[in-house]
Amino acid sequence: MFDDFFIRALVAGIGVALVTGPLGCFVIWRRLSYFGDTLSHSALLGVTMAYSLELNIALSVFVISSVVALILIQLQKKTNLPGDALLGLLAHSSLAVGLVVIGFLTFIRFDIMGLLFGDILAVTTNDILIIWIGGAIILLILKLIWKPLFASTVNYELAEAEGLNPERAKAVFTILMAAIIAISIKMVGLLLITGILIIPAAMARNISDSPQKMIFFSIIGGLLSVILGLFSSLEFNTASGPSIIAASLFLFILSLFKIKQSIQLKN
Repeated sequence: MFDDFFIRALVAGIGVALVTGPLGCFVIWRRLSYFGDTLSHSALLGVTMAYSLELNIALSVFVISSVVALILIQLQKKTNLPGDALLGLLAHSSLAVGLVVIGFLTFIRFDIMGLLFGDILAVTTNDILIIWIGGAIILLILKLIWKPLFASTVNYELAEAEGLNPERAKAVFTILMAAIIAISIKMVGLLLITGILIIPAAMARNISDSPQKMIFFSIIGGLLSVILGLFSSLEFNTASGPSIIAASLFLFILSLFKIKQSIQLKN
């Protein structure tokens, strides 16, 4: 019925959606949307390093994104600059350095469109293994830090007073963000990674009345986005990564009607 490449794309997309659902909720709750953009921009430097040193792309992106995330944490402690300024500084600096490095690697041929927008239809069996094994590890670690991370999201000072070590949970969460970007970069590309994190979670927030429901609907939204996006890409011959994000946007728009109905019932 479907070619092998399409089945692999579905399996890979479902794996990513299962992980981005919970992480995306924390991105929304903690207002870290631009942080995701910063890490995705730094991923370009990781990709160029992988090509130049013949390393695994996911591993290289994870290392570079983790380093950038840890640098951000240190800069927040040692400077008086606001968070958005630091995010902009790191995002554009890492992106610029990545582009400069690409300029020196004239002996390597880059698929720029694939890097920017992804090509989930080109995932291999090894990519699927990385996504599912890496995703399982990410979810396991997220479960272990759930209590201090959620408590600090609600009230940082109270979590600190209760000895939950919110600073450590924050550092671990930034590493998890780097990890999900690393394993999903081939799926949606540098420019759209943050979209698969944010849009399903934003949709879920519109139709949820508790954190647990928001996480559940975020996962469902991610799964539907992948399935609808891939089938529409197959039907209309459109780019797979952008099609997935467009499907997420469609679901988000539908969720707005739920808000409208709730407002009308209250009135």
